[in-house]
Amino acid sequence: MKGARILLGVGGGIAAYKAAALTSTLVQRGAVVDVILTAEAERFISPLTFSSLTARPVYTSLWDAPERIPHIRLVREAQVALVVPATANLVAKLALGLADDLLTTALLAARIPLVVAPAMNEAMYENAATQEHLATLRARGFAIVDPERGYLAEGESGIGRLAPEERLIAAVERALTPQTLAGTRVAITAGPTREAFDPVRFVSNASTGATGVALAREAAKRGAAVTLILGPTLLAPPSGVSTVHVATAQEMHDAVLANAAGADIVIASAAVVDWRPGTPSPQKQKKGERSIDVRLEATPDVLAELAARKGKGFVVGFAAETDDHERSAREKMQRKHLDAIAVNDVRDGRGFGTGENALVLLWGESGRKDLGVASKETLAARLLDAIEELRK
Repeated sequence: MKGARILLGVGGGIAAYKAAALTSTLVQRGAVVDVILTAEAERFISPLTFSSLTARPVYTSLWDAPERIPHIRLVREAQVALVVPATANLVAKLALGLADDLLTTALLAARIPLVVAPAMNEAMYENAATQEHLATLRARGFAIVDPERGYLAEGESGIGRLAPEERLIAAVERALTPQTLAGTRVAITAGPTREAFDPVRFVSNASTGATGVALAREAAKRGAAVTLILGPTLLAPPSGVSTVHVATAQEMHDAVLANAAGADIVIASAAVVDWRPGTPSPQKQKKGERSIDVRLEATPDVLAELAARKGKGFVVGFAAETDDHERSAREKMQRKHLDAIAVNDVRDGRGFGTGENALVLLWGESGRKDLGVASKETLAARLLDAIEELRK
């Protein structure tokens, strides 16, 4: 989002204060934000708030610097326009093409992606007129960030609460990103699995799921319909992604075959535990014994079985290696009949957690692309770029 030009229109609802917090987040992420307040919005929050957050002028009237024609200039300079909150009145004006203030005039002149986040009382939101107006905007290509259910300003509870900031930012990121994966089904596995030793202990690994979550977020930004099959992790799944939560290797196996078979692209970044205790204890094992013998048995080979059923799908595996990295990864790719494999060096705990990682993508007999050392978000974008190129 660094350097992105965003035009933020703030409507006259109590959720206007959340637009200030959103502005702060966008600026912290490197965006340049211009703000238009409607006259009604000024009753809830002052222009000074937004000018302090953006270090830029805030616009409230068609007659602010009229010699610069702000309703045209602002939308020509922006890459995306976002309306937060969009009141019932604003939604109606946009649907009918009314232009009686700076915000509606600017949006009528806009040829950039338009994102609208409605927020209002449940009765107003569910009114047939509002729903027809929203349907009209969707048909015209507006991105509508639907409100959520929750506590409303009137002391009631229902649908109409402004979408959370994460969903608003995800909508902006998607609007700023070329939709190279539109119409594509992408399935991603992420995180570890856990295999019970007894009711309170388990066998697992150090995976956090950060790479898979970053891949799911990036694929969704590019317009894909994403299913994320996620093992136990503290990370929240991205907005706009269908998430299936699993715990064990068997649950991962079943979820993958149910949700990933038939996908156009499958990226198996999950660290599935290879062995599980053959006979888990039904009670917690006490520490009285100095040692204990545990028989381990193999877990299902999720990736191999998926690849065998991939059809026309493009399947990418992951290999976390501690020695002879690329040779071991290429052998795994060929043994499991994968289209490509991403390999990383995990000696001394490298690659685990939410920091930087290093990846090399391998395919075919000798295909190789070094994706470098970077944040997992950057590597996710590079990996998807490489996969898109290979699929061509």
